[in-house]
Amino acid sequence: MTLPKVVRGRAWKFGDNIDTDQIIPAKYAIYSLDEKELGKHAMEGVPDRDTWASQVTQGDIMVGGSNFGCGSSREIAPVAIRGAGISLVIADSFARIFFRNAINMGYPIMQSPQAAEAVEDGDELEVDLEHGIIRNFTKGDEYRCEAFPQFMNELLRMGGLVPWVRKQLEERRRMAASRG
Repeated sequence: MTLPKVVRGRAWKFGDNIDTDQIIPAKYAIYSLDEKELGKHAMEGVPDRDTWASQVTQGDIMVGGSNFGCGSSREIAPVAIRGAGISLVIADSFARIFFRNAINMGYPIMQSPQAAEAVEDGDELEVDLEHGIIRNFTKGDEYRCEAFPQFMNELLRMGGLVPWVRKQLEERRRMAASRG
């Protein structure tokens, strides 16, 4: 998986305290771990958004309020959002477990209270992941957020923690073998 440095898409706005059962209801987590199948049911637990996933265009951007991803430690929550076609999530704040799960799965998220407040459904956004710049072309605004450190960007580009660890182990094996 190659993570682009800049992502552009239409915004989908959600409120505060979106929990993992709203992101992917448990009844779907039981029968499939397929990302695309989970994506078909993403956000069904949010009132008035039960058909949301069928309206997403690949590359769109989700914008949430505070405490996004709260609730259970359901690792597949970021996978379901990605499976729906959402390229990244911007929120005012993230529940720590959702934050860790997203990074471990190689899924980009950005914390920007300013963008979370100002962006509306349908706004056209461009996000520079390496520099933490969010441009709202619809409103002509620009928001800043703290970019991830180089290590986390590398982890995201590699597709998550497992591929990153595999690469590190392989590099250590090669170095040990070259020393003899």
